[in-house]
Formats: sequence, structure tokens, C-alpha cells
Amino acid sequence: MSGNLVRELAVVSATAVTTVGAVVGVGQSSTGQAVNDTETTASGSTLLADIPMGQQARIQTASLTQQADAQSFAADNSARETAAEAARKQAAKDAIAKQKEAERKAQQKEAERNAQQDAKDRQEAQQQADRSPTSSSGVAPQSSYTVAQVQAIARQMVPGNQFQCFSNIVDHESGWNHKAVNPSSGAYGLVQAYPGSKMSSAGADWQTNPATQIKWGLNYMNDRYGSPCDAWAFWQANGSY
Repeated sequence: MSGNLVRELAVVSATAVTTVGAVVGVGQSSTGQAVNDTETTASGSTLLADIPMGQQARIQTASLTQQADAQSFAADNSARETAAEAARKQAAKDAIAKQKEAERKAQQKEAERNAQQDAKDRQEAQQQADRSPTSSSGVAPQSSYTVAQVQAIARQMVPGNQFQCFSNIVDHESGWNHKAVNPSSGAYGLVQAYPGSKMSSAGADWQTNPATQIKWGLNYMNDRYGSPCDAWAFWQANGSY
């Protein structure tokens, strides 16, 4: 390659083609000698027509190649940035999906543990019920009772239309304490049987099982007065029954 062409390509690569048929910084004297770049630039643009045809084609090709390379490099950079951004977004989506899947599995395991514990509790309760002796009243005894529990047992055993009257008597006699003892007479239990041992006819556990006491008291009111409500009417008239 001639020195002139090298100089011309270097100038074109630095300044590029500015207009069709004109190259900035490229010049040549009429005698074919290279013109000083500074002088050429100072004097103005040299027309592309002033450059030999062979060199024109090579200069244009080199300029276009350089522009294409620059555009290709910019396109590659843009493609890499786009791919990197897409990869970041996909990684974030994958992380969220993994987290949700882990939470779902944890909830499923917790539900399975709860179901297993419920089944175990039911099985143990049934086994306990099978082992617990049933009193003559038909209700399994417990070690202790709340007032609400005793009242619930009474509702199961006393007819609905007689329960309030039965409850009124028990309220006054013992306050629903199945272990209540009258300090003066020794009367015992929910209905204050005297002596308390009379309730053994309803069950041997009369001292500890309110169901046995309720059974005896209901029978007593029915046999002596006709019904709990008749017994309550007598109690209201006499202060006892």
C-alpha cells in the first residue's frame, strides 16, 4: 500500500466521510505529491473526485467497514446488556418461585403434622374412654368437675321441662358442689341427701360422681313429690324438701 493511501485511510478513519463526494483531511497536489494535512484542512475539504478512482473505492470501503464495525460493536454491547437484564429478571422470578414452593411445602408438612396429631389425640381419647369405668349412672367418673360440667350432666339426665325446678333446688341445697357437706346435719352432695349413704342405691361412687347423685336425687323427687317441679313447689312453701 502506498504512503499516500495509508495517510488517506488514516485521515478517513479519524474524520470519516462527511458528504457524498467529499473527504475531510485528505488531499493531493496536482503533481501527485501528498499535501500537508494541516494545510489541506486549513484550505478546506478536498473533493473525492480529486482522488484517483482506485483509492476512492478503497477509502470508501475502509470507511464503511469501520462504521459497520462500530455499529456491530454497539449492537453486540446492546445485545449483551439486554441478555444480562433478561437473565437478572429470570433469576429473580426463579428465586420467588422457589421461595413460594418452599412455603407451600412447609405449610403442607404443618397441615400433615396437625392431622396426625389430631388423629393421635382422638385415638388416645377413645382408648381412655375404653379404659374408664362407667358408673351405674351411665356417666364415666372424673377426678374433678366444674359447676358447668355438673350442670351439663344434669341436663342430660333430667327431663327438659323439669330441669329448671331441679336446678333451683340444687342451687339452694349445694350450689352445684357435689362434695358439699352440711356441718350441722351431715347431709351430703348436690341434693343434700341425709344421710349421704342413702345415695349408694344409685351407685357405689355416690361420694365422688355427681351423675350418681343426680340419678338418686331425680328418683327421690319423682318418688316422694311426683316430679322435680312438685318438689320445688314444696321447697318454696317449706324452705326444704
